[in-house]
Amino acid sequence: MDSLHLVCNYKEHEPLRESFFRLAKSIFGLELARWYEAGFWNESYIPYSYADDGQIVANVSVNLLEIIINGVKSRAVQLGTVMTHPDYRGRGLPTQLMNKVLEDYGQGYEFMYLFANDSVLEFYPKFGFKPVDEQLFSMDCPRDAAGSAVIRKLDLADPHDLDLFTTLGSQRIPVSQRLGVSGVYGLLMFYGLNVFSGQLYYLENEKVIAICQQENGQLEIFDLISTQPVSCRDMALLLADSNTEKIVFHFTPDDPGPELSGSSYSEGLFVRTQGSLEYPPGLKHPATYIG
Repeated sequence: MDSLHLVCNYKEHEPLRESFFRLAKSIFGLELARWYEAGFWNESYIPYSYADDGQIVANVSVNLLEIIINGVKSRAVQLGTVMTHPDYRGRGLPTQLMNKVLEDYGQGYEFMYLFANDSVLEFYPKFGFKPVDEQLFSMDCPRDAAGSAVIRKLDLADPHDLDLFTTLGSQRIPVSQRLGVSGVYGLLMFYGLNVFSGQLYYLENEKVIAICQQENGQLEIFDLISTQPVSCRDMALLLADSNTEKIVFHFTPDDPGPELSGSSYSEGLFVRTQGSLEYPPGLKHPATYIG
């Protein structure tokens, strides 16, 4: 441990930043360079890392945001990019980084949460995190639902489309007041560039960007990006075509309606709360804001 030292928020330190990018790519396959070069790494994203001889070897990243639950905003921290170089595992580095993050943020934020994979489900309860059950919402598509919207697929390699996505993304309102997030624009930009780059569609008349895909008769809607409130159901029916049989929402719609049903869904959500506040079970955290 003598050769390791804690480094935080080193966005402007090129050698550490590049080392962080290399570790994230080797562990998770993440491509972060373009996200940074486009200016989307802002002050709300703070890596807590251990460095050894100028190389990042372990990390826990902090995303500062607001979470909206039934229309009420609360300060929250979402943790992500939890990783350790294989040569440094078994030395307790994630535990030490988690303790430092809790020391800095554990008292000042109402919620702290993360999404864990199956290999670490026993790790986070040691720090006061509790698993939360989610639901995935879906509806059968009416037989006569043939989308009539003017829809254009976006290509973020096109500067015009990138500017459109950036503008709407930075000015958007949360997709849901039942359970939504705000203040974490950089995370949305990461998902747009890296995860959903081939699934971005612009509804010209509605001025809404839909992140969605359709396969085998199922329309999966991951997000609806707009500066004005929209009906999730109405947007879904505009996106549907004659092959759509079922519509799945990867967030919690505000306008559920009697035709909407929910099914148990697990993405490894763990939540730590302050005081008497509770994170509601049975809802779906937006898929485009999972760190």
